[in-house]
Amino acid sequence: VQLQASGGGLVQVGGSLRLSCAASGIILMIRSTGWYRQAPGKQRELVATMSRGGTTNYKDSVKGRFTISRDNARKTVYLQMNSLKPEDSAVYYCNAWKMNNEYWGQGTQVTVSS
Repeated sequence: VQLQASGGGLVQVGGSLRLSCAASGIILMIRSTGWYRQAPGKQRELVATMSRGGTTNYKDSVKGRFTISRDNARKTVYLQMNSLKPEDSAVYYCNAWKMNNEYWGQGTQVTVSS
């Protein structure tokens, strides 16, 4: 499984961005996908995940602002980010679990300017 993340950029406080994570390769048996982020000097943290059955989980600080979704036909997972705050600035990584193997995409930088 290969994951390709895109959609990051520079946005002002209160703005929106949509991140995309396109999967290629054999994606059968992927049991969950998600987004993580890592700010400078901080550990990578979970932002949002979606199980194969569609159950979602969000970091508390993004609930109500971020939405994870999936387009199975396009093999793409999205992260819609609204009402962005400076503390959302980080490199965002997409993630997938297939069987007992974990896969990561390359990061995409999100910068929220105040």
